[in-house]
Amino acid sequence: MDAAEYHYSKGDYDLAIFNMEQSLQLFLKAKLLECGLEFPKTHTLRKLFLLLGEYLELKDEFEQFVRKRSIEFSSLEDAYITARYFPREFERDEAERLKDFAVEVEEFVRKAIGKRG
Repeated sequence: MDAAEYHYSKGDYDLAIFNMEQSLQLFLKAKLLECGLEFPKTHTLRKLFLLLGEYLELKDEFEQFVRKRSIEFSSLEDAYITARYFPREFERDEAERLKDFAVEVEEFVRKAIGKRG
């Protein structure tokens, strides 16, 4: 997320959002590993997020979160693909919203893990 902050401060919003996606992807994979699970060979944030919800036996809560925030998940997933294959410029407000979303996902996961004890 430090790289995302740096690129955001320079106005490089496409790189900032790409780094947000990378940060969130690695966060979810790390949480899966901490739970003793191997993560699938995927870069899809939703799949990783939902897998964690299944393990935590909070599948419904995680699915509801994904339904409510599907656009944000899609935007970050698209950022991963477009950064590699198609030039796309992101705006400052998109970067701000997606950063808030990434923080929200991390907080949601930490809270869910805390419930499990």
